[in-house]
Amino acid sequence: MKNSPFQAMHHPIKALLLGALLSGGSVFAQSLPLPPSLIAFNSVSGQQLLIESKSREDFFPLSMHFTTQDNLAYCGVASIVMVLNSLGIPAPATPKYRQYRVFTQENFFSNSATQKVLSKEIVSQRGMTLEQLGGLFASYNVKVKIVHGSEITLEEFRRQVVENLKQPGNYVVVNYLRKAIGQKTGGHISPLAAYNEKMDRFLILDVSRYKYPPVWVKTADLWKAMNTKDSASGKTRGFVFVDKGS
Repeated sequence: MKNSPFQAMHHPIKALLLGALLSGGSVFAQSLPLPPSLIAFNSVSGQQLLIESKSREDFFPLSMHFTTQDNLAYCGVASIVMVLNSLGIPAPATPKYRQYRVFTQENFFSNSATQKVLSKEIVSQRGMTLEQLGGLFASYNVKVKIVHGSEITLEEFRRQVVENLKQPGNYVVVNYLRKAIGQKTGGHISPLAAYNEKMDRFLILDVSRYKYPPVWVKTADLWKAMNTKDSASGKTRGFVFVDKGS
C-alpha cells in the first residue's frame, strides 16, 4: 500500500495539518472546479507541497484562525480578522463569548478608528481597495506596508514575500484579480500562508471557502493578478505586509 505524504511528517505537525484540512472539509466539498494552472490544497499533491515547503511559518498560526468570509464583500474583513488573531492583538469585546475576546467579522468595526477609515455599510456594499485594507489594519495599531503590483518586479515580489514567510510574527495579505489566475469573478483578498521553492508557488488561504479551496498558485501568475487595475481606486492591486511593529 502506498504511503500517504502525512506519514513522513512528525506527529505534532501532522495533527495540526489534518486539523486545518478537516475544519474546512465540508465547505471545500461544495467549491467550484479549479483550472489546471492551480493546485488545490486539499489534494494529495497540494498537501505534499506544504510538507516540502521551507517557507511556511505563517501557515500554522493562520490555519488556527482560518475563517470563511461572512458575505460576498467581506474577503478583506475576514483576512484582517485572521491576521489580527494570529498576531495576538487585543480584541474588542465579544458578547456571545462572554469574557473571552477574539476578533470576529461582527466586532471588527466596533473600533471608532476603524470606522473612520471605512464603514461597515460601505464594505458590505462594495468591499475595499488595497489602501483601505492597509488603513483598516493600521486602525488596530499594527505596522503596515502597502505595495502595489505596478511598484514591484516579479523577482522582488518573490524575494520579499518568501523572506516574510520564513519569519514568525508577520504576515502577507494579497489583493488580486481572480480572473487572472483562472478563477471566476473579480477582485479578491486573502492571506498567503506558504511558498514551495521547487514548484515556485504560493499558497493562498482563500477566505471564500464556499467558492474555492486554498490553492497553490504560480508566482508569476499571482504577480500578474496583482498588477491589474482596481476600478474603484484607479490603481493596481497588490499586497500588504503586516506585523506588530516595535
